Amino acid sequence: MRRFAVIGHRAMSKGKLPLNDMAGGAGRMDVLVRALMAGLLTSHGLRHDTEVVLHLMGGPGPSRRIKFVGAELRGVHAEERSVAGHISKVLSLPLPARGHWTERSAGIYDSGGDITHTIGEWDDSTVVVLDADAPRLWGTDASLPSVSKPLSTTSGERGKFTIEGLDIAFVLSDDQPLSDLIQSNLLHRSLGDAWLQGHMAVGVCHFLLDEGVELNLSQE
Repeated sequence: MRRFAVIGHRAMSKGKLPLNDMAGGAGRMDVLVRALMAGLLTSHGLRHDTEVVLHLMGGPGPSRRIKFVGAELRGVHAEERSVAGHISKVLSLPLPARGHWTERSAGIYDSGGDITHTIGEWDDSTVVVLDADAPRLWGTDASLPSVSKPLSTTSGERGKFTIEGLDIAFVLSDDQPLSDLIQSNLLHRSLGDAWLQGHMAVGVCHFLLDEGVELNLSQE
């Protein structure tokens, strides 16, 4: 399983989402939408081995989490405004209790809470915080394989998917730091010296996992 947690420090957590002003009035919801699309969508379909959790922390009121489960999703298309429409529908509904997931539509779940709650739910995953100042995500002697060997795969049909391979989760932020939200004992890794935009970072992670590049996941 591949999981991504995307932190939106200013992203609105309830109310009417301004679809014509997602970069401003919605608190840079456009950044989260692009990261969500990069996490879940391929050129002609969905990644059924992937989940994305958006963390909306900009208020008004308590923070909110919206989870998109690739194996269950229906009606999600590769168009930003359409994807934002799914988020907008959730924001108009009452906020569930922290830690309690409520299904809003096929593959889309809603909950209160923040990144600490999400990480607590990922106890079976290797959790990696993306940090440009940390060691590289790939191993010292890693190379691109001549034949793709995905580190996680999906088989079966909708409703009966089997997901096998590496269970890994990535945490990434918007333009604000995560230092006050993330436990220091988590694994911090970089994708290079440059601070990539969120959707680009998600794409690089998928590429490494798709190709089967050796990852540097040792705690030492």
